Amino acid sequence: MAWNEPGDNNKDPWNKQGPPDLDEIVKKIQDKLSSIFGGGNGGNNGESSYGGPSVGLILLFIILGWGLFGIYTVRPAEVGVVTRFGKYFETTQQGLNWHIPYPIEQVRKVNVQEVRPVTHKALMLTKDENIVEIEVIVQYRVVEAKDYLFNVTDPDDTLRQATESALREVVGTSKMDGVLTSERTRVSADTKKLIQEIVDRYETGLTVINVNMQNAQPPAEVQNAFEDVIKAREDQERSKNKAQAYANEVIEKVKGAADKLRQEAQAYKAQVIARSEGETKRFLSVLFEYEKAPKITRQRLYLETMESVLANTSKIMLDVNGSNNLMVLPLDKFIGNRVNSAATPLLPNSPQSVRNQPNNVRNDARNRGER
Repeated sequence: MAWNEPGDNNKDPWNKQGPPDLDEIVKKIQDKLSSIFGGGNGGNNGESSYGGPSVGLILLFIILGWGLFGIYTVRPAEVGVVTRFGKYFETTQQGLNWHIPYPIEQVRKVNVQEVRPVTHKALMLTKDENIVEIEVIVQYRVVEAKDYLFNVTDPDDTLRQATESALREVVGTSKMDGVLTSERTRVSADTKKLIQEIVDRYETGLTVINVNMQNAQPPAEVQNAFEDVIKAREDQERSKNKAQAYANEVIEKVKGAADKLRQEAQAYKAQVIARSEGETKRFLSVLFEYEKAPKITRQRLYLETMESVLANTSKIMLDVNGSNNLMVLPLDKFIGNRVNSAATPLLPNSPQSVRNQPNNVRNDARNRGER
């Protein structure tokens, strides 16, 4: 049989059934509700045999109204924890949500972004058996709403107790001076770490954001004595800083003097080396000339030596045999040479040294000159 033959509508692809009629569905629901609750056979308009609405339709409207109570809204900073018959069922996020209304399901909203503070203040014993008064503020928030609501009866109180326990343990292993002065940051960090370990162990669903030490001081009964200790410590630090500054100043001066001496020594070393190298070169040059002409070089060296020696004396050597009777002496040059040589050490036979000698010594010298 062909697919389009009459009598076989199931094989006709163009013979499609439309969606069921909504009125028909409502009528079927009404008939079922009427049969359940013993109502009469309703008419086409949904009314009972006595002319009023049927019991099923009334119950339908009641159920729809009851279902509207299951609509709820979760704000951006919150999550919704749904329980079914008192037992955890699911966690819903922000926005419009629906659950089966009470008494089947219930919704508890928890703010998971709010930072909650807790303050703790108490007297505590330190490692060196001193008592300090400490006040801390712990900031925390909820990270797991299910654990926060169901694992612990009062998680906030649990965190307060964990704060006291952790703080006492940290302070009990620290000395008083450190807790009051230099180790406050370390005490806060260790306390935060220990608190987090405790609340995680109990699965409270909380996380510790920060622990701030607001105040740390000795008890009021010993406050005055402790202030005196603080002043003494400050004076000690001031004296140490002053002494350190003086030591740095002296060290810098000594280093400067040492550098100066070192530089002078280096300069003197370079000078001596240069002079020695120059004298060596001069000697080698003279030696070279001497090897070429020993007699002439020897006579030249003798004359240069005598010239340098006799240049510092006022005595005049004359060749009597080869000179005439008339001699002119340049006394002005002699006087100028005496003035120029005043700063030089006096030779034993110089005129200046002779004038400074006693009379008998000068007479003897005069007599030797006349001879």
